[in-house]
Amino acid sequence: MSRPDELADRWRAARPPFAGLHLDSAACSRQSFAVLDAVAKHALHESEVGGYVAADAAAPVLDAGRAAAAKLFGMPGAEVVFTTGSLHALDLLLGSWPSDQRTLACLPGEYGPNLAVMDAYGFEVRTLPALADGRLALDDAAFELADDPPDLVHLTPVASHRGVVQPLAMVAKLCGELGLPLVVDAAQALGQIDCAVGADVTYSSSRKWIAGPRGVGVLAVKPELMSQLTPRLPAPQWSAELSIAQQLGFGEANVAARVGFSVALGEHLAYGPDSIRARLAELGDTARSLLADVGGWVVVEEAEEPSAITTLAPVDGADPEAVRAWLLAERGIVTTYAAVARAPRELTAPVLRISPHVDTTAADLEVFAEELIAATSATMP
Repeated sequence: MSRPDELADRWRAARPPFAGLHLDSAACSRQSFAVLDAVAKHALHESEVGGYVAADAAAPVLDAGRAAAAKLFGMPGAEVVFTTGSLHALDLLLGSWPSDQRTLACLPGEYGPNLAVMDAYGFEVRTLPALADGRLALDDAAFELADDPPDLVHLTPVASHRGVVQPLAMVAKLCGELGLPLVVDAAQALGQIDCAVGADVTYSSSRKWIAGPRGVGVLAVKPELMSQLTPRLPAPQWSAELSIAQQLGFGEANVAARVGFSVALGEHLAYGPDSIRARLAELGDTARSLLADVGGWVVVEEAEEPSAITTLAPVDGADPEAVRAWLLAERGIVTTYAAVARAPRELTAPVLRISPHVDTTAADLEVFAEELIAATSATMP
């Protein structure tokens, strides 16, 4: 395992310098020179030999990217489809789900856009029991799932609006014992926590903790479940005979972005997923400890939560949206403003979120704490 300082130095040296302070990796991380170069070289190759010829030449890289995703998901035999992102992956999956199976269980803190996709396909959404901090109440959930099983369980192990880590491995074990399909939204989890639990379906995006390009994601499905899917938009009859996975992935694609994502996945494995997760958890602990006493805010997560995300809930009139804008305009600090729509069944007021990657230092977090005080003061009515 790499030492934290060594990992941070390597990560920082592999990227262009940032013009300010980047604390927004849960939204979009910074790509490496290698990823940027791979994307640019593929685009150049398309211009030189034609897009479809270049795509054929990139097949080994794309295959390696699919294999890397399957490895990180603990799904070595899965069929892996590139998508445009996490929401697109869920859209493809639920749009293909058997029409007679329309009950779904998920947590109260489910991502708002995910709920919209579920509703669009007519799923009855049941709420799993949760503790006060939004964490799954595992024993109660086990009883409910066994007593009245849904057609699938959808779990987002790390939400968009707070850094609480759900007991993913235990949920996977429970669903396996009950024979319930488990679908995992790993958009915030991949790269930040261990996702190798062998769920039936796992999907994620490129741009967050893996630090790949925007506009690309991945959907991994175990073969036995893939065989039950019926693509909502099957490939046209004039095309060659395609597998279900190929039909799900049929259509126009930004192959350059997929190449970049594949390179980013390879980099992640080369750095060492365990080292990255340990460093991210350490930074989360440091950030939450530093910010615990900043006036106008309360830290949502416990200090020792194994996540790099720190969520700040406003008190005494602090305005997360105005503070986020001030930090960016006045100090070049990138953070996230999270509105209630991110988790409409759980979040009651907007919050401010920071999410440093492994190259962030304790000194950077100290600077943020000081500037947060300044921003809060400057934006108070």
